[in-house]
Amino acid sequence: MQKRTLGKSGLEVSALGFGCMGISQSYGRPSSRQDGIAIIRSAVDVGVTFFDTAEVYGPYTNEDLVGEALEPVRDQVVIATKFGFNIVDGKMAGLNSRPAHVRAVADASLKRLRTDRIDLFYQHRVDPDVRIEDVAGEVKDLIAEGKVKHFGLSEAGAATIRRAHAVQPVAALQSEYSLWWREPEHEVLPTLEELGIGFVPFSPLGKGFLTGTIDDKTTFEPTDFRNSVPRFTEENRKANLAFVEWLKTFAAQNGATPAQLALAWLLAQKPWIVPIPGTTKRHRVEENVAAVDIHLDTADLREIDRAASQIELHGARYPEHLLKMVGR
Repeated sequence: MQKRTLGKSGLEVSALGFGCMGISQSYGRPSSRQDGIAIIRSAVDVGVTFFDTAEVYGPYTNEDLVGEALEPVRDQVVIATKFGFNIVDGKMAGLNSRPAHVRAVADASLKRLRTDRIDLFYQHRVDPDVRIEDVAGEVKDLIAEGKVKHFGLSEAGAATIRRAHAVQPVAALQSEYSLWWREPEHEVLPTLEELGIGFVPFSPLGKGFLTGTIDDKTTFEPTDFRNSVPRFTEENRKANLAFVEWLKTFAAQNGATPAQLALAWLLAQKPWIVPIPGTTKRHRVEENVAAVDIHLDTADLREIDRAASQIELHGARYPEHLLKMVGR
C-alpha cells in the first residue's frame, strides 16, 4: 500500500483509508460486532492504516468496535475520531463544541478506543455558538497533554479553517468530495493547498451510487439514511444514472470497476488527498484498495472532466436540516 502525508502535519497514512461509520449505522441494518471487527481487520490485512470513526456513530458502538478491532495493531495504525454533538438517550441532540465538552469527549473516546492517544481529532461540525478559536485552543491543550496528536475539521468553510489554523495547525479537513460532488474545488481545496492541510474525502463513492450497483429501481432498508437524501429519490436516481453509465463504460475501457475509477480520480487530484470509502464486504475492501495502483494520465483526467461537466446531477446531497450544518 502506498503512503501519503496529510498536508504539512507529518501525519503519514495509507493512500486509502477506511470509513467505519457504515458498520454501525446509516446504511440499513448494522453489522454484527463479530462481522464489524472482521471487516476492519481485513482492511488492515491489505495495507490500510487509516481508520475513521466518531462517538456519534452508533452512538458509541462504532468507536468501541474499532477499538477492539485495532487493539492488536494499535501502533501500526492511525485512528481518527470526532467531537461536536450532544448525545441524549442514544441520539444526536444538537451541536456542542464547548471546550469542557470537547475534553470530556476525548477522555471517553480514549477509553472506548482502548488507546492512550487519538491520532486525529476532528470537530464533526462547526458549532456557531462556540468561537472556533476556543475549540482549537482546547484541542491544542489536549495535544500538549499527549491525549491527541493532530487537529482536524469536518465540513468547515474556508474562513473557519483559516481562523482555526491560526490557533492550532489543522492537519486535515474531512468533507464530502467525489465525482458526484465537486463543490470543495471552489474555495476549500485552494485554501487547504495554501495552508498545507490534508484533505480526507468521505462518501468518495457517492454513498454507493458511483459503484454502479444502484439504479432507480433499487430499494433501501427502512433504516437506510439514503431514504431521506434528495439525491436518492427514485426520480433523481433515474436522472443521475446517465453519469454512472458513462463511468461504467470508461472504467471498463481502463480495466477497472466504476468504484476503482472514482477513487483513482480522487487520488489523482492532489498528493495530500486520502479518501475513506467504507464497506461491510471484504471483496469491496480489496476492490477499493486496488484503485491505488490505477494511473490516470492527463488525457484520462481531461476526458473525465469533460464527461462530468456535460451531465447535470439532480438532488441535494443532504436533507435540509443537515445542509444547514455544512460549510460554516
